Order: sequence, then structure tokens, then C-alpha cells
Amino acid sequence: MRYTKRAGLLASAGAVVLLSGCGMLENASGSGDDADAPPPAPTTSAAEQTTPQNPAPAAGNAQTTPPGTKLRLGQRAVVPFEYAGRTGTIGITVTAIQRGDQAAFQQRFGSRAAGMAPYYIRYTVENVGGTDLSRSSAPLLGGVGPDGGSTGAVVIGSLPGCERGRPDESFAAAGAKYQTCRLQAARSGGAVAGAEYEEREGGYRDNPIMWMS
Repeated sequence: MRYTKRAGLLASAGAVVLLSGCGMLENASGSGDDADAPPPAPTTSAAEQTTPQNPAPAAGNAQTTPPGTKLRLGQRAVVPFEYAGRTGTIGITVTAIQRGDQAAFQQRFGSRAAGMAPYYIRYTVENVGGTDLSRSSAPLLGGVGPDGGSTGAVVIGSLPGCERGRPDESFAAAGAKYQTCRLQAARSGGAVAGAEYEEREGGYRDNPIMWMS
């Protein structure tokens, strides 16, 4: 997993790269890694933490979701997860895909946002295996169009109201959860109708898990 502190916006059609501030270049096919720098101590506004009063037992042998699985919003995928040398198992549940704040999007990216519409992918991350994954980074989901294909744009960054949540020390036991959001975009006339998980761990890079609304 590569880390960068940069943020930007990339339009895939014609491999046109659009940047905001100091920008991050990403493969137009969407195969580049998109991960932030190792996080500082989070604030309560960065992530809503939930630690159940009666946590589920450790599930180190939990069955992971096969590559290529198609899910509906609200259904959970269980995937292997590695961070800073620690290996565990997490659950990812996409809860909503919403049209984003166009004005805030244009203010952030300026003229580079012309012809694009922002979308928020909201999802819950759960510690399934019981490994201490506190202070890790949230798994990244990408947006897909109504046909499950490219939306024509990839956004790297966040907006107020759609910020990348991070776990704190409570994400060290099975059953702990937190909420996060991924900013994505579609070209005008298109839409972000689903989300995909395509990390290398678990074999999802070439055959991602997909949630469709």
C-alpha cells in the first residue's frame, strides 16, 4: 500500500489529468493506489466510533467474500485487511450512495470540476477478526456507473460532509465499527450507481466486490 498526502481529480476519458493544489497522479484505468498518509490522532468529527457493549467473539476464521461478488446496498462483504504489518479481517457495508454538494465540489476543484457531478459513497467498516487494527486507514471504495463500468472520473480528496473516517483505539476488538465516506464523481449525464472494492489483498484487484443501488 502506497501513501501520499496529495489530493486531486482525474478524468479518465482521454487520460486527462485534473489537479487541485498539489496533485496526485493516478492511472486512468483506476488501477493506481489511492491512500492517504498514515493518520494523525483522529478527532471525534473524523469518524463515528461504535464499540458494542457485548462485542461479537473473535472471528479469525471468518469466511471472506469471494472476488467478483455482487451485493446490494446494506449487504456486508468480509475481506482480509493488512495495515502496518498487522493482518486481520474486516467487514464493509455500503449504506448509501448520494449526490454530493455541487457548489462545494466546484469551490474545491474550480474549473477542473466542470462537466462532473460529485457523489458520496457512505459505508460502515467493522472489525470482524478481532485483530488490533486501531489507527489504521479506512479501506477505499471506488464509484461505478449503472452498468458497473467506469463513471469517467476519479476524485482524490474529500469535501465537508464526506470525509474519510478513521478508527481509533476502540477498533481493536471484534464487533467494533466506524463510519466513513468516499468522494467520487461522474461526468455530466452519468451517475455513480454503485461502489467497488478492488484491493490486492484477497484477489480483488482484477475481480472486485461490487455494491449496486
